[in-house]
Amino acid sequence: MELKWIKLCVNIFDDEKIALIESMPDADSIIVIWFKILCLAGKQNNCGVLMLSDRIPYTEEMLATIFRRPMSTVRLALTTFESFGMIEVVNGTITIPNWERHQSVDKLAELKEYNRLAQQKSRAKKRALQTVNDMSMTCQRSQGIEEDIDKDIEEDIKEIDKEKPTRHKYGEYQNVLLSDEDFEKLKKEFFDWSDRIERLSAYMASTGKSYKNHLATIRNWARRDSKTPTADVKPTGRASYDLTEFERAAAQKPIVYKRKNND
Repeated sequence: MELKWIKLCVNIFDDEKIALIESMPDADSIIVIWFKILCLAGKQNNCGVLMLSDRIPYTEEMLATIFRRPMSTVRLALTTFESFGMIEVVNGTITIPNWERHQSVDKLAELKEYNRLAQQKSRAKKRALQTVNDMSMTCQRSQGIEEDIDKDIEEDIKEIDKEKPTRHKYGEYQNVLLSDEDFEKLKKEFFDWSDRIERLSAYMASTGKSYKNHLATIRNWARRDSKTPTADVKPTGRASYDLTEFERAAAQKPIVYKRKNND
């Protein structure tokens, strides 16, 4: 933010230096150049240092162009100001000593605080924009990764579906599932394969149970049937039967009754 004003003493023309300048040729032009230098320093707000940029100081030629005054008049004015201690030239750079005399210290402090807050807000805004951009880039990358993962999963499912054999429905209740390979194995292993399918179909329909592999279930039932114990009559005269196993055994091996002669 540049200064909109500078402070001038009301008795500036009573100052001895100004009085001496007024006695010189081109006094009016020299005094106007002095006011222009003060205004330029205030506009730049650089502690009284006249710089076109951070590295380029104002030269006599530049000031003549800006002030719209002849080069000779500008050179005379600068020489006069330097001899009176109104300016200092350090390494070709024009500076105004005691610059605080020409402006309000309180207003300068306000100006510095304003600039500090403005810069702070600017940095905060840049950080916020950078954060939004980073989040946007992160979301885009995450979305891309998720899409790639979804594609990989879909491809894996398709491959699994291709490798998984088709299972057909068998049994009265159409709930026994066997692949062609499993069905062929069942027919080779059991001559009564049809009965075993119907048995499993009826059992699952009546109990609501389900099995992952129906061929393995039929095989497991066959092994269990082969180990079914017969009825056991204990010496105590009390028979102990597993009714279910007994009925299964009876169904597999009919009981033959022989008539005893009374002779």
